[in-house]
Amino acid sequence: MQHTVSTKTLIKASISAVVVAAIVLITLILPAEYNIDPTGIGGKLGLTALAHAAEAEKTPIEATKGTDDFQTIELTVPAGRGIEYKFYMKQHDKMTYEWLTDGAPLYFDLHGEPEGDTTGYFESYVIATSDEMKGSYTTPFAGSHGWYWKNNSDKPVSIQLLVKGQYEVIGLKQ
Repeated sequence: MQHTVSTKTLIKASISAVVVAAIVLITLILPAEYNIDPTGIGGKLGLTALAHAAEAEKTPIEATKGTDDFQTIELTVPAGRGIEYKFYMKQHDKMTYEWLTDGAPLYFDLHGEPEGDTTGYFESYVIATSDEMKGSYTTPFAGSHGWYWKNNSDKPVSIQLLVKGQYEVIGLKQ
């Protein structure tokens, strides 16, 4: 005997699944992951504390502060991969930088992501391919600012990044 499910039953089940997923997203996931709690239930269940704890792990307690002298950071971009290195900067903070590779050019994007933004928005300041760059910039908004480097070669590429200015090191973004 073959049992068939009606289209009406499938539609009801699909709608029910979407409603349950939306409820879980709004009441559990957003408060726990992003500290967004539109209903207040996440705070009552202690889920927003999870988001705060996760943020504290991402931000070093004794973050390296910017200085008037260049700080040197050594990085390696694996073959065929990309890395992102970030700094927290307040609005209108300034950074002077210079970076160079051990010879191979890298695709890069110098950009910033506004503090508190959950949409994935970022603003690119420079996008190019090069084996070195130097300059300075003043941040248009508070948030994380830094570089994404992509190594399209088949060998790892070393980067020496020198920075000075007003910032706190976030470091490699996973």
